Amino acid sequence: QVQLVESGGGLVQAGGSLRLSCAASTRTFSSYTMGWFRQAPGKERRFVAAIRWSDGNTYYADSVKGRFTISRDNAKNTVYLQMNSLKPEDTAVYYCAARFRSPLVDSGYDYWGQGTQVTVSS
Repeated sequence: QVQLVESGGGLVQAGGSLRLSCAASTRTFSSYTMGWFRQAPGKERRFVAAIRWSDGNTYYADSVKGRFTISRDNAKNTVYLQMNSLKPEDTAVYYCAARFRSPLVDSGYDYWGQGTQVTVSS
């Protein structure tokens, strides 16, 4: 069982930045594909970004390409989501997710965090 704890959410004005963190409770963190998803009120949870365990390749939803950056620090068992040029439509609860040695990046995750709220004001 892997526990994921997100932090770093908050209220920011449009055009601002936030960095989300997700700490994982596992000794084999480097073997997990890590992803970020978000869910806006009244909408389904959607894929935002992912970083694959095997090659470190990163993947993004079209809506965040060029603005968000996912990264990981295996020594700290932590994955990050740097969010720049934030827009009101980025407002959502952001969730961290993990799957052991998964080649998939936008689905099939086994472990989820509790979520952190990001609110972007116009």
